[in-house]
Amino acid sequence: MADPDQRPHVVIGVDIGTTSTKSVAYDTDGRQLASHSVGYPLDEPQPGFAEQDPSLILDAVVETIRTVVAGLPGPVAGLSFSTAMHSLIGLDPDGQPLTPSVTWADSRASRQAERLRAARSGLALHRRTGTPVHPMAPLPKLVWFAEQEPKLFGRVAHWVGIKDHVLLRLCGALVTDHSVASASGLMDIQTRAWDAEALRIAGISEEQLPQLVATTTVLPGLTAEYAAATGLPADTPVVVGAGDGPLANLGLGAVRPGVVACSIGTSGAMRVMVERPAVDPLGGVFCYALTEDRWVVGGAINNGGIVLQWAGDALAPELGEDSEEELLALAARAPVGSGGLVMLPYLLSERAPHWSALPRGAYVGLTHGHRREHLVRAALEGVCQQLALVLASVRSAGNEVREVRASGGFARSPLWRQMLADALGMPVRFPAGHEGSSFGAALLGMQALGLIASVDVAADLVRIDETVRPDPAAAATYAALLPVHAELYEALVPTFTSLRRLAPDLPPEPPPTAPPMCSPVPPSARTPSEGRDTRGHTPRRTGGTPHRRR
Repeated sequence: MADPDQRPHVVIGVDIGTTSTKSVAYDTDGRQLASHSVGYPLDEPQPGFAEQDPSLILDAVVETIRTVVAGLPGPVAGLSFSTAMHSLIGLDPDGQPLTPSVTWADSRASRQAERLRAARSGLALHRRTGTPVHPMAPLPKLVWFAEQEPKLFGRVAHWVGIKDHVLLRLCGALVTDHSVASASGLMDIQTRAWDAEALRIAGISEEQLPQLVATTTVLPGLTAEYAAATGLPADTPVVVGAGDGPLANLGLGAVRPGVVACSIGTSGAMRVMVERPAVDPLGGVFCYALTEDRWVVGGAINNGGIVLQWAGDALAPELGEDSEEELLALAARAPVGSGGLVMLPYLLSERAPHWSALPRGAYVGLTHGHRREHLVRAALEGVCQQLALVLASVRSAGNEVREVRASGGFARSPLWRQMLADALGMPVRFPAGHEGSSFGAALLGMQALGLIASVDVAADLVRIDETVRPDPAAAATYAALLPVHAELYEALVPTFTSLRRLAPDLPPEPPPTAPPMCSPVPPSARTPSEGRDTRGHTPRRTGGTPHRRR
C-alpha cells in the first residue's frame, strides 16, 4: 500500500437516487470540492407502476462522474456508491435488461404483499430478512412477475438492483452489497446469506442473484470503456457502497447508538444506528445493514412534504405555486392540536409502522368551527404524529433514543421544526447541510480505502446549527392525541378495505394537480429512498407495454 501521505485523499460519492444521480467529491476533512447532478424521468405507464430506464441512469452516473473529475485539480482515491433501495431489474444471460428498473414507489405488487404478510410466516419473514413485507420490496415484486408475467419471468437469468446493474456495466462484476440485499426481503440479516424460504416464495434460485459482498468491498477498477467515459484511470478503486438510507445517517453524523436521523422531504424516515440487527416483535421497523457491525433500524413514511403540497393545491389553490410560506403562515393561525381535528396523512398510502398499501388519508373530528387553517395545520401535525409512531416502534425494537438529528426541506420552517420537536417530545438538532447519502458514501469509501480509521468520524465532521426544544404544553397535547392517531388507523382498516373493493366500480379519482413524486423542497433537502428522494423531477406517464426491452 502506498504511503498514506502520498495517496490522493479525495473520494467521489455517487448517489443514485430515484429521479437523479448526484456525484460529489469530498476530501478527508469532509469538505465538498465538486459536484454534479443529472436527472431522469420516473415513468408511470399504468396506475401503480413506477419504473425507469436503466440505461438513462447509467448515462447519468457516467456524466456526473466525468463532470466532477474534470472539475478537480488532482487525482481521486476512488469511487463509492449510494443507491435508492428496493429496485428490481431482470437481466438476460448477456446482462442486458429485460425489464425496466422497478422502483421502491411501484405498488403493482400490493395484493401479493398483503397475501404474504397475512400468511402465518409473514411476520417471521419480516423479522428474519429485516425487510417489511410491502409492495416496495423486491420479494413481492418477484412474486408479481411470476404470476403476472410468467414468460418474461422465465427468461430472466439474473435479478438485480439498479446499483448492481451500474457496477456490472462499470466494473464487470455481478455483486450486491449486504445493505441493498438487506432491503430486498431475500437475505437473512443474521447470517448475511440469501434466505432459502424467501427464494422459494419468490420462485428463484440463488444463482439468479448477484454475489453477496460487504459494503466496503473494493472492486479492482473500471473497464476500459468506462474508464475512458469517466476520465478516470482504469485501476481506480471502486467501493461497492450501500443503500442511501443507512448512508444518510452518516451524512447527518448519526452514527452512534441512540442518535436518530429524521428526514422529511417529499416523504420521511426515522432511523437509528445499532451494532446488532433486530426487528421489534410486531414488525413495525425495518433493519438494514451499513457495515458488518453497523445496522440501521427505523421506518419510512410515504407522506411528508407532499402533504403540504397537497394542502396548497386542495385547500388554497389561489395561492398558486411556491406557496409554502403562505401555507405555513396559515397553519400557524390554528392552535396546537388543530382544535381537535386529526388528519391521517395517507395520501400516497403508507409504510411504517403498519407497512400496508391499503390506507387512504382521512380527516376525523371536523366541526362547523374548523377553517382552512385548522385543516392545513392538522395535515402537518399528522405527518409529525406519524413520525412519532415510527419513533415509538424504534424504541419498541429495544433501542435507546437519546438524540434526534433532522434534515429535509421542512427544516427551513420554524413552525414545522417546532412542531416536530413537540410531537416527538424531545429536542431536535439540525445539522449544517451535507449532501446526505453522497457524503455517507464518500465516508464509507474512505474507510474501505484506509483513508480514515472509521465512519465514526462522521459524528465529528457534521456541525449542529440549531437545537429546537419541545414546548411542554404543546408536547403534552400531542402526546394525548398520539393514541387517537394510532387507533384511527386500526378503526378505519375495514373502511379502507371496502373502498378498495369498490374502487373498480367508481369513477376514477382525478389526477393530482401536481405530480405526486415532485417535491416542494429544494434538491439539497430531499430524503433518501426509504423516506424518499424525489429531487424535483416529474414522473412521465407513458403508454405501451410496461415491460418493453430497454
